[in-house]
Amino acid sequence: MNDTHKHEMGGMAPPPTMPRHKMMMHMTFFWGKNALVLFKGWPGTSTGMYGLALVFVFAMGILVEWLSHSRLIKPGTGNVAAGIIQTFMHTIRVGLANLVMLALMSFNVGVFLAAVAGHSLGFLLFGSRVFHKSAPPPKTNDLPPMSC
Repeated sequence: MNDTHKHEMGGMAPPPTMPRHKMMMHMTFFWGKNALVLFKGWPGTSTGMYGLALVFVFAMGILVEWLSHSRLIKPGTGNVAAGIIQTFMHTIRVGLANLVMLALMSFNVGVFLAAVAGHSLGFLLFGSRVFHKSAPPPKTNDLPPMSC
């Protein structure tokens, strides 16, 4: 470094160069298997791991819908026990729903479609009347509907 450059920088050394990352973070929707979903380096560039990531997001969508429409608390359960079970179920549901939301922030179209398909199939199986033989009971689930 010459004296002229030191003088222009006020005697300070120039800032170090920033390390370059191999994967680019997208800020618009894109197609492709080279995405970053939830964890650093996952699924990477492997087609198999990308497929596993899609299955994982799909399954989380189904689980969110199952928890939203399940009846796990038996009639006659005490208020304290029922409240603890409801709180635990709510915590799991919110955690899974937020993981799905974070996966969607990869802006990958495949991840988006997997999340929508998971929620749709989960609702079809657990929330709709397709597989119920009679009219729904007055109380259809243990948790209130999700709200944003």
